Amino acid sequence: MNDVSYFFYCIRLIQVNSLIFNACIVVIKLLTQTEMTSLNDEIAKSRVYIIVKIIEYVPNAIVSKTIIKKSTGNITVMSFDTGEELAEKICPFDTFAQVIDGSAEITLNEKVHQLQLGEGMIIPAHAPNRIKANQRFKMLLTTIKSGYEE
Repeated sequence: MNDVSYFFYCIRLIQVNSLIFNACIVVIKLLTQTEMTSLNDEIAKSRVYIIVKIIEYVPNAIVSKTIIKKSTGNITVMSFDTGEELAEKICPFDTFAQVIDGSAEITLNEKVHQLQLGEGMIIPAHAPNRIKANQRFKMLLTTIKSGYEE
């Protein structure tokens, strides 16, 4: 086999492996997210849900699932394992964060807030914020995009 043939052989192997990998991802999503109506992670409409059960904890990870995603805003449920955190960020829109399991630490404008089960707070647009899990927790995040220039 000459160098050119070997090169094309390697390219073909990469393409096949990529297709297999993508197929595996689709199967995993279908098996683990039975509430989905499509692969865009938005859950099925006209159904009753127990919010805290929509998402599970994964060791050493932060997991998120989109409940609704619209041009005017979105609702996402997230789970954080102990010790996990989102790096400080600034969002151009107001976001309401509500703890639905455990307790969370939200740093907003360098001030630390401890939110317990059932508590929530509005993270104002353009405010530096960070979310940290001193213990595992789940939260519901609602972002409202209307009323702001994009």
